[in-house]
Amino acid sequence: MTPFDHLLVPIASEEDAEATCAALEPFLDDVGRVTAVHVIEKAGGAMDKAPLEKRQEDAATFLGVVDAALGDSVPVETRVAYGTDVVETLFREAAEIGATAIAFRPRGGSRLLRIISGDTASRLVTEPEIPVITLPQQEDA
Repeated sequence: MTPFDHLLVPIASEEDAEATCAALEPFLDDVGRVTAVHVIEKAGGAMDKAPLEKRQEDAATFLGVVDAALGDSVPVETRVAYGTDVVETLFREAAEIGATAIAFRPRGGSRLLRIISGDTASRLVTEPEIPVITLPQQEDA
């Protein structure tokens, strides 16, 4: 078994889905299957960012991009997860599905934005429960 047997791939938005699929595509010959996960972050007692139904519709759109982009090359499963902490939720999902690694594309942003948002990418690679693979940034054509 290699880290690429079953990848959990976090997806944050439609743009992120497209960029992540493009970054993952060169490695698909070594991937057994992909589970794309969109985390709907719950506010933990506070008001949520948007109505749940709208966020679920958006998640279906984001995950549909992954299925369309990768589904002819590798088996793709999609999941919507819910949690108050994105990183904890991703590791919980990885354990539940038996993922061998998490593969993600760092999303950038300013240092201030990363501090305010809790810097999910940093936490993924510094608090891993399974191997975490960062995908390369694709150059804009």
